[in-house]
Amino acid sequence: MASDRVPGAPRHTLLVLAHPRQDSLTAQAAVRLRDELKSRGGDVDVLDLYAEGFDPRLTPVDEPDWEHRDKQYSDEVHAHMDRIAAADDIVVVFPVWWFSVPAVLKGWIDRVWNYGFAYGRGTPRLAGKRMVWLGLAGSSREHYETSGLGATMDLQLRVGVSEFCGIEDARVQVLYGAELSGVAEHRRPERVRHLLDEAQDAIAHL
Repeated sequence: MASDRVPGAPRHTLLVLAHPRQDSLTAQAAVRLRDELKSRGGDVDVLDLYAEGFDPRLTPVDEPDWEHRDKQYSDEVHAHMDRIAAADDIVVVFPVWWFSVPAVLKGWIDRVWNYGFAYGRGTPRLAGKRMVWLGLAGSSREHYETSGLGATMDLQLRVGVSEFCGIEDARVQVLYGAELSGVAEHRRPERVRHLLDEAQDAIAHL
């Protein structure tokens, strides 16, 4: 657990990517963050949900049992739990689809952040970790702020997942204007560089 780490030891980050294309801007952001974290001397475990073939469907074997919090879930889920438990920091990089996370990421939360592991104990097992949710959204900041959709996503992820599971040092960072189809081609490289710089800034505190 994060609280057992040796002071001054290199931090271990679980970097979760949830995008089907390796050439996507989301994947590029994940690469930038991986390289930045490694440049600091940290250790990074990259969990690419699509590349690893993670199945987001919740089946009875991984359904929480409210009467048995020590239920043994599937081997796949326990392997993912081990990767979460080993991390000091968790960074999740995803495209914002329908003003929320992709289905594969929602399924990862449903199956892995499960009762008895991520929540349901007097002393949260994930307490002391730090977490960043980094979403890439096509629309503008103004659209998210005036509609309340940004606040809704923050409430859902930061409070509804991270804080609910004992991770108090958590934040949701959205990179707005990530849809490049409306950007003139000659301006796209500059726009991409700006967004990747924003992505790196999002983990400056880790």
